[in-house]
Amino acid sequence: MASQTGMGLRERKKLATWQAIRSAALQLIDQHDFDSVSLEEIAEAAGVSRTTLFNYFTSKEAIVLDPAPRDPELWRSLMDERPEDEALWTSLQAIYLGYLATFSDRLGVQKRLKAVSPTLAASSREHAARFKSELRDWAANRVPSGCELRLELALHTAEAATAAAYTLWAPDDGFDRLMELAQTCFEQAGRGFAHP
Repeated sequence: MASQTGMGLRERKKLATWQAIRSAALQLIDQHDFDSVSLEEIAEAAGVSRTTLFNYFTSKEAIVLDPAPRDPELWRSLMDERPEDEALWTSLQAIYLGYLATFSDRLGVQKRLKAVSPTLAASSREHAARFKSELRDWAANRVPSGCELRLELALHTAEAATAAAYTLWAPDDGFDRLMELAQTCFEQAGRGFAHP
């Protein structure tokens, strides 16, 4: 997994400030609701000025929805950690579950916000699209030439398993429940649907 090793002091401080702002915002929004929490309250809870907050985020929505600065590094490490001889489906399951786990601190708040705001829902798709693009490139290097159908089917099925779990999940049930649903969806998809 990605860590802060190899980062300079300045980078670590910037990342810590970014995390403090997001953490404060998520806690306040969870205690109250999105619309009643102000940027000033978030800045105060994070121990930063409003100006500093805007150095890191363009809006309150961005605080909740923007990807973490090191997310791409993290998902690349999830891909790099898979053994070369591992079955593609097993690798995709591990990568998707690991990717999903990176959202444990904010996915509940995000899902609630997306339910009431189509604009917010659309703004978070770019991050997922980037992950899926890199995953496709990684997976294409793991299958032999002539197996394009198997590759496409595996990628789409893994995405569908994750989406099904997310659709069925209620944030009030807790993040662990989402992970259980995702695991179940992957197991069911891996077995197939030809037999009940």
